[in-house]
Amino acid sequence: MAHGVHPNFMEKHEEHQRSELQKGLVIKHNANQPCATSAVTSFLFKEVARMNNLPTQEFVVRNDMGCGSPIGPILASGVGIHTVDCGIAQLSMNNIREISAKEDVDFAFKHFKAFYQTFSSIDKKLLTVD
Repeated sequence: MAHGVHPNFMEKHEEHQRSELQKGLVIKHNANQPCATSAVTSFLFKEVARMNNLPTQEFVVRNDMGCGSPIGPILASGVGIHTVDCGIAQLSMNNIREISAKEDVDFAFKHFKAFYQTFSSIDKKLLTVD
């Protein structure tokens, strides 16, 4: 999951990096590296989306705001595979009234299915040197 921008707290998010409901999967970045997303994995993830006409968005935590600690970096360091932290935008994370959009669940299903069908071909193109 990813923190969606709440209309009452717009100032808590970077102006051009606001995760919105119904806008597709969110790729999460953080300069302090609690997220496992890298430039390469972000590209791969967005390329799968582009090839399958699926929306994505990016979320960057403001420098002066705290955030949780996804398990992505821990898993990635143990297995040595390409990793991207992503999720569906939601409001009120870790609250009993969490809210997300049903369209984003469908986008997630389609994106993950497309990823398993096309990742190898995209990854091979990255490794090919002319």
